[in-house]
Amino acid sequence: MALSVVMPALEMAQETGTLVSWMKQEGEQVRKGEMLLEVETDKAVVEIEAAGDGLLAGITAKVGDVIPVGQTIAWLLQPGESIPAAPDAPAVTGRRTDVAPVEAPAAAGVGGPRVSGGGRVSPKARRLAKEHGVDLALVAGSGPGGEILADDILAAAGSDRLASGRAGDAGVASDVGVEAPNAIGRLMAERTTQSWTSVPHFFLTRDVDATALSAAREALLPAVEQSHGVRITHTDLLVAAVGRTLRTHPRLNASWEPTGIRSHPHVHVAVAMAVDGGVVTAVVRDADTASPADIAVRRRDLTERARAGRLQPGDITGATFTISNLGMFDVDAFTAIIVPPQAAILAVGAIADRVVAVKGQATVRPMVTFTLSSDHRVVDGAGAAAFLKDLVAAVASANTR
Repeated sequence: MALSVVMPALEMAQETGTLVSWMKQEGEQVRKGEMLLEVETDKAVVEIEAAGDGLLAGITAKVGDVIPVGQTIAWLLQPGESIPAAPDAPAVTGRRTDVAPVEAPAAAGVGGPRVSGGGRVSPKARRLAKEHGVDLALVAGSGPGGEILADDILAAAGSDRLASGRAGDAGVASDVGVEAPNAIGRLMAERTTQSWTSVPHFFLTRDVDATALSAAREALLPAVEQSHGVRITHTDLLVAAVGRTLRTHPRLNASWEPTGIRSHPHVHVAVAMAVDGGVVTAVVRDADTASPADIAVRRRDLTERARAGRLQPGDITGATFTISNLGMFDVDAFTAIIVPPQAAILAVGAIADRVVAVKGQATVRPMVTFTLSSDHRVVDGAGAAAFLKDLVAAVASANTR
């Protein structure tokens, strides 16, 4: 029974996806779980696994195509099968259909651009190569296993204009100084504009004593580094504190839908991460029950794969709340735009020493500013204030367990 390969829906309200690359060629045998194609959304470039075994055939989409979600773009065939007729082809990943036994087509060498010898190419490198006319077959990869990276493409191009783009492929300045964003930047702009203009935001701000939070991190740092091989961060502890606080404030863990407010049984906290050309929100699942050490391991893994453009669909979907921390950039405070359909996002500034009053006396304490952006359709001011009050109490007491 033939298995259809379709453009997947990786996030809510997604209508299309851009094909970045085929990781297998037409006529190549594919096993379930192997990486089959790469798709770009407004959040990330993600690798899509094969839903089953079969011979890859009937590829109808090429690199760079913008394809509607659910559209069949290829088939995985068993021995003796042929490609189903288009009118009867199902458009659901994993759906199988009976077909007449005919010999499967032989390899035709069709698909995304490949490097001679079968070497891998990072998604960013592939986009840069296409944009600037670099022949991948002539590029020597410097990455693991000979993988071609963005820097290899820039070095091969060898122009000052390309060298100036090393900070990211957000776009190339034209002669009149207009920078065209890449897909992530463009769609991020569209989504944030949509959120800002359609979601009734309101904001609550609290200055928080971070003494206990910093002390907890220092206490956990050596043990977590020794046992898990990762340096725990303030963000990891905040994810844990937010997750536990959301358990007692379900409205902040809910979503707005046209038919009403949807409550979520799980607490999945997303962390905003800067990548080339934009920002992705990678999800730490079940943050309300995970230990700070486990959160640290997950966050590090997500960060590394986000920067490499290797996030999976499950890494960027299903979040019920988001944290955006700009403290590492010495930002004192800021307001963040809600990520629909979530009900809220927490903006976190830098931890810095400030003079504050403690029991009537001036003293210096490490302080941090929290700004909570909330959707007034889902939660009112009192509900958001109660959540923020409990979160502040959890942080002030370092209650992240």
